[in-house]
Amino acid sequence: MRGPLIVGGVVIVAIAVAIGAADAVLPARAAPYLQDLRARIDALLPDLRRAPVAEVRLPPPRTAVEDGRTFIRLTDPERKRIGLVTETRPAVLHRQELTAYGTVLDIARITELANSYAGAVAALQMAQARVEVSASAARRARNLGAGVVAVAQIETAEGTLLTDRAAQTAAESQVRTLSATARQEWGSVLGKAIIDRAPLVTRLIERSDFLIQVTLPPGESLATPPQAAFAEVPPQSERVALRLVSPATRTDPRIQGQSFYYLVAGDSGLLPGTSTMAFLPAERSVRGVLVPEDAVVHGEGGTWVYRGTGDGAFVRHPIRPDAPMSADSFVVEDLPDGTEIVLRGGQALLSEEMKSRIRVVGDDDD
Repeated sequence: MRGPLIVGGVVIVAIAVAIGAADAVLPARAAPYLQDLRARIDALLPDLRRAPVAEVRLPPPRTAVEDGRTFIRLTDPERKRIGLVTETRPAVLHRQELTAYGTVLDIARITELANSYAGAVAALQMAQARVEVSASAARRARNLGAGVVAVAQIETAEGTLLTDRAAQTAAESQVRTLSATARQEWGSVLGKAIIDRAPLVTRLIERSDFLIQVTLPPGESLATPPQAAFAEVPPQSERVALRLVSPATRTDPRIQGQSFYYLVAGDSGLLPGTSTMAFLPAERSVRGVLVPEDAVVHGEGGTWVYRGTGDGAFVRHPIRPDAPMSADSFVVEDLPDGTEIVLRGGQALLSEEMKSRIRVVGDDDD
């Protein structure tokens, strides 16, 4: 309906202009008729001149670029729709976590040493028993004397005793060698557990626990190894607890850093041969706002978190690649105390920001 009305309006305006011009050029006798026609047209379309122009109201923009940063403003229904969750967090001291590298070890060597030591102890006990028997026989032969027992029998008994004592000495040496080997290869704690067949080694052999070697990156060190640490289980990167055994007797040749032995539960999802990330509490603290990993978004080659600006808007804030960690979270040192952090919904904000840039580029192309 609007098209014909507009065209008709244009025609009417053209006729009105012609009528206005007729007052000056047409003969005087035609002027009254034209004036009467103009009056009739004005009477037929009184509302055309007085009709107000409809006002078109566009929704307010969600994004605005200020000082090179994109600010995103959402209404309360929009926040609920994307599941936006925020929290105001203080800038306080947090105990820093060191990122290390873990490898779940194959304990076949521990099992071999434990079995070999048990066998050596059994052999030693047999040798000691034989020595006791042969020593008693040699004693009886000497006490009876040459008149009762032949000299050859006495010499045979004493020779048997010497042979059994030599076997006992060899068995004792084997036990000492295996004990020293266990301590040299696995340290005093694990070595003693191997020798004593302690519950620590029994749980490893039964696969109730696994042994994991945790190695710090070069340049990092801890004067005292922490009793508790954490490791990530791939591929979900869920954290599992680690229990300290002892400092390691050797480093990981790929990393060349300080190493420790930890235990991890056998049902943790980590298996022998698995390489994983480990996290050890450091002896130093760092001040900043704690940002959990779930709140972090990745885009444009960087790592970001959305923070509130105090006026209902949100803006991206960078997290540097070497940001310190604490309790499975980033410690962002350049955020002020009491910053409002977007815990959930950051990815939706990033998508809204990217869409606004696409719209701007499309407008420029037009």
